[in-house]
Amino acid sequence: MALYYTLPIYKASYKLVYLLFTASSNFSREYKYTVGQELKNEGLNIIKNIYRANKAKDKTEYINQARENLEIIRLLVRLMQDFKQISLKLFVEINQVIEMVSKQLTAWGNYSKIKLSTPLKMETKK
Repeated sequence: MALYYTLPIYKASYKLVYLLFTASSNFSREYKYTVGQELKNEGLNIIKNIYRANKAKDKTEYINQARENLEIIRLLVRLMQDFKQISLKLFVEINQVIEMVSKQLTAWGNYSKIKLSTPLKMETKK
């Protein structure tokens, strides 16, 4: 088991959370304490689920939860861009990081499924 904070998925997710915190600080009051807080919570939940998946033998549950968190973030970011709370430049940057995290979560999930379905072969001594 690798240290969670050295994983590429953790680093990309951390960057996403940083961008979400930065973006939400510029929201108008109407959105800052509702949608902004929801974005922050979902971002932090991704980090938590990556930590939990890294520790777990069966990682699929936590990876699926992180993917759900990511889709909620994608929806809320799009909504905030539609309400002119996020600039187009920042919207593009956040979505690029979302795609990076999404691809890594998918790959990690596929690897975990294969690893769980493949039984370990015991070496026999001769």
